[in-house]
Amino acid sequence: MDVFVARQAVFNKQQKVVAYELLFRDGEDNRFPNVEDKTATAKLIYDNQLNQGLSFLTGGRKALINFGEQSLHARLGEFLPTDKVVIEILETVEPSEEHYQLCRELFHRGFRLALDDFQYHPQWEKFLKLVRLIKFDLMHSSFEEIDQTLAVLKKYPNIKYLAEKVETQEQYEQAKARGFDFFQGYYFARPQMVKQRDCVARSALIMMIYSMTLKPNINLNKLSEVFSQDTALAYKLLRFINSGLFPLKERMDSIKQALVYLGELRVRRFVSLIVTAHIAHEKPLELTKMSSIRARFCELLAKRYFPHLSSSAFLVGLFSLIDAMLDRPMQSIVEQLPFPDDIANALNGENNTLFYLLELVKAYESGSWWAMQRACVPLNISDEGLPNLHQSAITWSQMFDDL
Repeated sequence: MDVFVARQAVFNKQQKVVAYELLFRDGEDNRFPNVEDKTATAKLIYDNQLNQGLSFLTGGRKALINFGEQSLHARLGEFLPTDKVVIEILETVEPSEEHYQLCRELFHRGFRLALDDFQYHPQWEKFLKLVRLIKFDLMHSSFEEIDQTLAVLKKYPNIKYLAEKVETQEQYEQAKARGFDFFQGYYFARPQMVKQRDCVARSALIMMIYSMTLKPNINLNKLSEVFSQDTALAYKLLRFINSGLFPLKERMDSIKQALVYLGELRVRRFVSLIVTAHIAHEKPLELTKMSSIRARFCELLAKRYFPHLSSSAFLVGLFSLIDAMLDRPMQSIVEQLPFPDDIANALNGENNTLFYLLELVKAYESGSWWAMQRACVPLNISDEGLPNLHQSAITWSQMFDDL
């Protein structure tokens, strides 16, 4: 499979390339696709850092990578090398205390931080102690406005300035006269498309490992078996563990050993990166959120009425939307997964206890009282307590949002 990224050069005062800003692209058209910031950043990391590495794209120079609010909360910086990356905080990020703490975390990990398309506000003051680069967009800010901001920033001598969207010689000369250190824009170079090959992981197996990491305790033996079934997943895991981000004495080539070394929290975050890059790239992230809520809702219902089916009910709920995620018939997907007959039959719409549990959950989601009663009859249960179970499922799912 071909994967794409655009890179736009950053020049110094001597007009030499010193860094590249990396921009996610999903095809050969040099345009940003309509996806969430977390999806774009996760896909960029997955396709590039966990493939040939960022140095393949930058020639060993620094890489500027955009982080919006979602990327900060997802802690995607854990998958990037601190010595090769400048994290560019997008202008859409609010200067809140929560975001300050996340930026402070990145700063203390060793990242250089940049503020994109900067507009001064007093709330940014404490952020400025962490920042080493500020970008000014010459298309959106006049030099008069920039002069006012530079006067305020004089008390931060460690901050350097980058003028972006430099279109003319005159803009370049004016920015240079104001002491700007770096420059970026069509006057120097347009973004270049870079294409490389990458191996494709099977989406159904991605959902399988996702389901395993949603459990309170991860069975690393079973998880390593699933990773071992897919070349792409195994390759990405070993690329991550041997990427230089960890103080390993020697290269690690064991999938199970890699998972054990990472530990449960980092494994969950790694799988979250994979899910975001693959599933959410094609469909809204809401589908994966809804499927995790469904999984827990089904599991809680089964624990109350059919305890022996709780694990199976969880999987039925989790995979109930995979046909919508992949735009493929459910039956063709189920055939590729090692499900027992009762789970496969329920997902394919055949009447059994798991099927009716799923129907009850779907009826509750849609607010259809008649459909809920219709599902309760063959289960021989009442709809009492469904609101509490549903709220518990939502609360449980939210625990994984900011891992």
